[in-house]
Amino acid sequence: MTAVTPLEFIHKKGIFGDHHEKKEKDLLQISEVKNLTIIQIVQYKRSKIQLDTIQIEGLGFPIENSKVESNKETRILWSAPRTWFIISKKENIINNIKEKCTDENFAITDISHSRAVIQIKGLQAREILKKGCPLNINEFKTNNCAGTVFHGISIVVDLIDNNPDTFNLLTLRSFGESFYHHITDAALEFGYVGV
Repeated sequence: MTAVTPLEFIHKKGIFGDHHEKKEKDLLQISEVKNLTIIQIVQYKRSKIQLDTIQIEGLGFPIENSKVESNKETRILWSAPRTWFIISKKENIINNIKEKCTDENFAITDISHSRAVIQIKGLQAREILKKGCPLNINEFKTNNCAGTVFHGISIVVDLIDNNPDTFNLLTLRSFGESFYHHITDAALEFGYVGV
């Protein structure tokens, strides 16, 4: 049985908003990112292991705030001191994580089914976030992330590319529908394609 995604019955495909006389390739794209494994890892204070000795899918744990280590399939986001999110398209990545991050040193929690992930892509993506988010989005660079709010909803912003700007936005599944409506309402001014 396939799991129902958080936006399965909400996300609409098509062209919406002010798209008159605009080329479809120039419009924002809004989509739900599906089939991701999202793991939260917390290193215990009593842990003696050195982080630089551990790699997941060839990636080290970023130790600076707001930084992301990434490859084609996996991203490791700094979330808080000694806390990270590992987001991957690989289904069995949790086995690799558990092998490298032992129970004596880390708390590992699979939060895949408790998150909705929306991707906004296009030249106006930053403008959409500015409409409801207090972060200085202009200073974001590729592989930056931050926890913030958007219209009062807690989210994680992850800039995965800047050509064009492509953001993955994570929120709790229970807020997914409201968050989706806030994002799509903000995008109507520019016109967008539901992908």
